[in-house]
Formats: sequence, structure tokens, C-alpha cells
Amino acid sequence: MFSLVKNLTWISLLFISISVKANFQPLAHFGDNPGELSASYLKASKQAKSLVVLLHGCVQNGETLARQSGFVALAQQHDFILLIPQQNNKNNVKSCFNWFSEQDISKDKGEVLSIKNMITTLQKQVDAEQVYIAGLSAGGAMTSALLTHYPNVFSAGAVVAGLPYPCANDLAKAISCMRNGPSQSIAELVTLAKRKNEKVLQWPRLIVITGTNDNVVNPKNSHQLAWQWSTLSEKPLEPNKILYENYQRTLWQNTDKETLVELLEINEIGHGLTVNSSLKNREASASFIYESSLDSASDIVRFWGFK
Repeated sequence: MFSLVKNLTWISLLFISISVKANFQPLAHFGDNPGELSASYLKASKQAKSLVVLLHGCVQNGETLARQSGFVALAQQHDFILLIPQQNNKNNVKSCFNWFSEQDISKDKGEVLSIKNMITTLQKQVDAEQVYIAGLSAGGAMTSALLTHYPNVFSAGAVVAGLPYPCANDLAKAISCMRNGPSQSIAELVTLAKRKNEKVLQWPRLIVITGTNDNVVNPKNSHQLAWQWSTLSEKPLEPNKILYENYQRTLWQNTDKETLVELLEINEIGHGLTVNSSLKNREASASFIYESSLDSASDIVRFWGFK
């Protein structure tokens, strides 16, 4: 009996591994690469016209995160192209994107420029009509920088357990920001973002996700980021907070009731991204991934408007 159960379990695991198999292709030529990053992508079908960029966190492999978090399954379900920039440990010993390094987060420099060139190159190759970007932790902080530097490139973004830009430009400030939140006020964060984009009339929509028990990146960072983004429009938006049993949503909507900014705070969750393992192809046992009734990747694509 034990042997039968063991064999059935093995067959089940084999089936799961086959079902999540995705053939990522390397993005070999994308122009200047001052950040010395690599990239791969997955195209669900020849008809896919939306491009989603996913930036991993520290000690993570981007393709593995895409599979474990559910983004690969969602790409297949909603027919979008998935672009995975990848850090290497020569740039950072823990394979973090260098979101605190002036040479990597300044516009058209370092890692920011490498990722931007990946996006624009693949966008042209696949004729993508809309571009979205999501990032976890260090990838979330880099997502904030990219959205701020190139708001006209993106339709919407998502920052999970991340930080606002510009939160830090050296390691000491980064540690302080992670522990205590940004040193800048919301008004200062807004002013700094607008100074770099004086002609932007419409900023990308943004969903921000944080765990209330995050002791790696203080949730104050998510709060400040959401408030920064909601205040960037010419007419600042008023928040509407909705409480649920295990989480709360704060929505900033325009006069047409379209949600432009959402802050999702998940109770009793630490530093990372949540998955609902009852959904297909999720892996809750991975680093910085937590089991929850809320599935972060699903919430993100729902906010972005994928049906």
C-alpha cells in the first residue's frame, strides 16, 4: 500500500512539473547593457500582444519565481508575453538588483538602462501594444525606479514588498530605508518624481502589496509609495479603505470610479509574495513565498485589467 501511495505521489508530482513546464527563450541582443544583466522571455502564443516584466528579489532566479508565483500559469491563461530580467552574483553577491546604487538607478544608466533596453527591444520584436511591470523586494524597488524614469513606457505596475523611488542612493541609506521607511516626505517623493517627468500627464496605474509583519522592508515603504503615486496626478485622489478578515485594501479612484492606485495589506504575512496553492501551478514552500487565501499574482493581473 505504501509503495502504491508513493508511486501515485511521484506520478502526481511528475504531472505537476510537466504542467508548469515553460520554454523560456534567451533575449540575446537588446542593445546597451551597462548593468551586465541577462534576460529570457516566454510567449504564450503568436497572438499575444501584452508584455509583462517580472523582476525577482534577492537570492532568487527569475524564471523559477515566475513559475512558483503563478505568473507563468497566468501568462498562459491570459495570453501575455513574460519578460524575465536576471541579476547575476558578480553584480551583487545575493543576486539583488542594485536598487540603492546611484550608477544603477539613475535614468539611462546601469541596470535601469539595461532593463529598459530589454523591454523596448522585446516590445518591438513581438509587437506588444501594452507593457506592465511587477517586482518583488529588490525587484520591487527597481520597479519603482523604472516606473518613475519611464512612465510613458508602462500601462501599469505592481510593487510587492518593495520601496519607493528615490528611497536610497547608497548602502547606508538603503538599510535605513528598509528598516524605517523613506527619509523623504510624500510631498518630497512627488516633487522628485515630477521633476524628472515634467510633461507626464497620466502616470501608470499601480498596485502595491505588503505584509503587515514584514520585518525586512518596513511596510511604511509601501504606504509612502502608494501615497506618492496617488498624489502624482494633477488632482490628488482621496483614499477609500475596505477592511476584510485577513487583509485590507485602500483604493484611490478617479471620478469615473477607475482605481488608479491600490494598496493591499495582508495581515500576519512577512517579507514576500503570497500564493493560493489551491490555484494551478503555485509553490508556497519557496523562499519569500507565503501561503494565503490571497494570490498576489492573480490580484496584480486583475488590477491591471486582464480578463
